Amino acid sequence: MPAPRPGKSERLVAAACDLVYRKGVARTTLADIASGSGVLVGNLYYYFKAKDDIVAAIAHAHAHQLRSGLAELERRHRSPRARLKALVGVLADRREMIARYGCRYGTLGSELAKQAEGADPLAALLMRIPLDWAEQQFRAMGRRDAHDLAVELVATYQGSALLANALGQPELMARQARRLEHWIDTLASSPGPPGRPAGEKG
Repeated sequence: MPAPRPGKSERLVAAACDLVYRKGVARTTLADIASGSGVLVGNLYYYFKAKDDIVAAIAHAHAHQLRSGLAELERRHRSPRARLKALVGVLADRREMIARYGCRYGTLGSELAKQAEGADPLAALLMRIPLDWAEQQFRAMGRRDAHDLAVELVATYQGSALLANALGQPELMARQARRLEHWIDTLASSPGPPGRPAGEKG
């Protein structure tokens, strides 16, 4: 039997996620979202009172997608090294879209942060999820510097995504992915004593 059609709210959020990723928050109108979801503009206000409500729903949808994707990596790969390398592989597989539109989570987080006075909780959430997950994996590898390594991993990915998008060079993401995979292998093969970063002296 065919799967039931998503409800109007789900269709609105799905359309908004795609449009905001491709056009940005400022250039995406409520009429665009209504048209993309097949929902009348008048009905849109029944589910979302303002554009900010839709943007918040997009951020929460992205957070759910991030958590689900990372949980799937944990189910498919037994070792933390394999999980981290699989994450890097997923990012490399998305290089064409990233070169065209940027990182789905990073670009939205950046837009949210610009609109806020101080740190935006939704922007922080989108960065905190991969940071916390990567830190858990590095800690499982016996790294006492797990937090710093997680920051380096996410910062390197986000920076390369920005460059690939600005330069329109998807191959830049592929090269950075290979570099990160080698880096992860190096960390796993010479982690130093348990709980101590490689090269650190007690």
